[in-house]
Amino acid sequence: MTKAETLARRRQLLGRNLSIAYQNPIKIVRGSMQYLYDDEGREYLDAYNNVAHVGHCHPRVVQAGQQQMAVLNTNTRYLSDLINDYAARLTATLPESLKVCFFVNSGSEANELALRLARAHTSAQDLIVLDYAYHGNTNTLIDISPYKHNGPGGHGAPSWVHSVPLPDLYRGHYKADDPEAPEKYVQHVNEVVESLGVRRLCGFIAESMPSVGGQIFLPENYLRKVYSRVRSAGGICIADEVQTGYGRIGTHFWGFETYGVVPDIVVLGKPIGNGHPIGAVITTAEIADSFNNGMEFFSTFGGNNVSCAIGIAVLQTVLEEGLQSHAESVGSQLLQKLRELVTEFDIIGDVRGSGLFLGVELVRDRNTKEPATEEASSVVNKMREQGILLGTDGPFHNVLKIRPPMPFTSSDGDRLVEMLAKTLTELG
Repeated sequence: MTKAETLARRRQLLGRNLSIAYQNPIKIVRGSMQYLYDDEGREYLDAYNNVAHVGHCHPRVVQAGQQQMAVLNTNTRYLSDLINDYAARLTATLPESLKVCFFVNSGSEANELALRLARAHTSAQDLIVLDYAYHGNTNTLIDISPYKHNGPGGHGAPSWVHSVPLPDLYRGHYKADDPEAPEKYVQHVNEVVESLGVRRLCGFIAESMPSVGGQIFLPENYLRKVYSRVRSAGGICIADEVQTGYGRIGTHFWGFETYGVVPDIVVLGKPIGNGHPIGAVITTAEIADSFNNGMEFFSTFGGNNVSCAIGIAVLQTVLEEGLQSHAESVGSQLLQKLRELVTEFDIIGDVRGSGLFLGVELVRDRNTKEPATEEASSVVNKMREQGILLGTDGPFHNVLKIRPPMPFTSSDGDRLVEMLAKTLTELG
C-alpha cells in the first residue's frame, strides 16, 4: 500500500486518539541501530526513540529472541533457569537491598504493580506525585499522572493523589537564582504529609529525571530530603526508571544514583526489552513479603522464556559494549555543542541533560520564558524533513526531546546540531 492508503486505512480501523508523529507522517518499514527507513528507502537518524535502547533490531537481541522462540515459550508456573538468571543479572546492577524481582509486560503494568506493593506494605492509599508526571495508561496510573488527568479529556486527581510542584529550576515555582529553591520544593512535600491528618501515606513516586515534564534534572538534595520525609511518615519511595535506566544518563547506570538515594521500589519498562514488551519491578525482601499476603500474583506473559532471553541479551549488550560510558562521552560533546547554540539563537532558553537524555527548551522571550510551542513543533517537523527524528515534551510541548538509541555517535550528534542550527536560522 502507498503511505496515503495506509494512513486512510489506519484512520478507519484504529482509534482516532492513537496519535501519529509529524505533520507529514512517516511509514517506517525497517530499522537498524540508530537509523530508521521508510517505504521509499529514505534513511532517518533516530534521535528520539529510546525504546530501542541498544539499537533498532540489534543482531544479538534478535538472535536471542529467535533462538528461544524456536525452543520454548511458556509461563512462569514452570521452572526455568532463564528467569532466575535474568533476575540475578538485573539485581546485580542495583543496590544490595533491591533483590526481589517481579516481571510483567510494560512500564504501565510495572507501575501498577509497584503501587500494589506499596499499598500492601503500608496498608495506606495516599500517594504523592510530581506535577506534570506521567506513569502509564491504566485507570489507576492516569489517576496518578497529572500530565493526563489535568490535561485534555482528564477529570482531575482523586482525593488520595497529592501533586507537588515539579522541581524545575528553569521554569518552575522557584528558579535557579534562588538559593533556597530546593528546600522550598521539599517544603511542598512536607505540607502534604502534615495535611493528611488521620490519613496515612502510602508513598511517593517520581521519575528520577522527569521526561514528560521536560527532561528535568531534580535539584541537588531534593530527592534525598523527600525520601527521608516520606519514610518518616511511613511511606515508601518508588523510582520510575523507565526512561533513565540502563546507563542512558552516562554518569550512572540508574538515574536515582545521581542523587545518592536508594529507592524502595524500582520500576522498569520499554528499553529493557529493546522494543520487546517487558516490564519489571524490583523491591526489597521486606516489601515483597508484605505483598505475599495469600493472593496469588501471576502474569501470563510476564517473565516468559522469550522475554527473559531477550532481556538478558539487552542487559549483556549494554554492559559488554560499554554503552553507559559511550553515552557519557557522546552526550557530553553533544550537550556542549547544543549549549553553544544558545549564544546564536535567542529562541533557545535552556539546554539541559546528561548522557543521551537531553532537552532543548524553546522560548519566545528569555525574560518572560513564554513557551515557543508552535515554533518547537515547526522545528521538529522541519528536522523530520531533513532526515532527523526528534520529539517535543514538557508542560507546554516546547522542549525538544533528544533520547536516541544508545549506539548514537559523535558524528550523529554533529549532524543533529548542524541541522538544528540550519532549521533555527530558517525559522527566523
